[in-house]
Amino acid sequence: MQIAAEFVTSAAGARDFPRERLFELALVGRSNVGKSSLINALARRPLARTSAAPGKTRLANYYRVQRGAQVPFFLVDLPGYGYARGGDASAREFERLTADYFERPGSRGVLLLVDARHPGLESDVEAWAWLASQPCHRGVIGTKVDKLSRAERARHTRDLETLFGPVRLVSARTGEGLDELWRVIAKQMAA
Repeated sequence: MQIAAEFVTSAAGARDFPRERLFELALVGRSNVGKSSLINALARRPLARTSAAPGKTRLANYYRVQRGAQVPFFLVDLPGYGYARGGDASAREFERLTADYFERPGSRGVLLLVDARHPGLESDVEAWAWLASQPCHRGVIGTKVDKLSRAERARHTRDLETLFGPVRLVSARTGEGLDELWRVIAKQMAA
C-alpha cells in the first residue's frame, strides 16, 4: 500500500502546533527507544532524523501521513524522556512541551514505545501510569525485537504484557510487526 508522508513542522510549544485539525498519534518513549527509526520504517523512507546520541530531539516533530486511501493524520515524535541533554533546564522544557501537547483540545492517541530488550524500566512504567491520566487512547509498542533471541522474545513479551497489557512487537530494521502496527494506528483513529 502506498504511503504519503511529509515533515510538517517542529514545535517548541503550544503556539507552534499545526492549526490543521487532523487526528494526531503521538509517539512517546525513552530517548534511545527508536521513535525516529520507527517513523522512517512506517513512511518507508528516511523522513525523521536519527542519531546514535540519545536526547537530540528537543521539539515535537509533526509528520503528515496517509496510507493508501485512509484519512491523513499527524504522526508526532515527542522528545524522549530518560536522557536530557542540558540537565534540569531540558527536563523542564520536556515537561512543559508534553503538558502543552496533551492539554490542548483535539483528537489524539498515544503509543508508548518501550525497548523490548529492557522490560520493566522504571521510567517506562511511570510514563505508562502518567499517560493513563491523559484524555486519549493509548497503547504500547515493543521496539528492537529483532535484537532478541526466540527465548528472550517469549520471556520479555510476558514481562511487558504483565506491566502494560497487550504489547505489539516491531522492528524498524527488519519491518517485522509494521503491518500489525498499521492496524493499531487505524484502530486508534477510529476510536
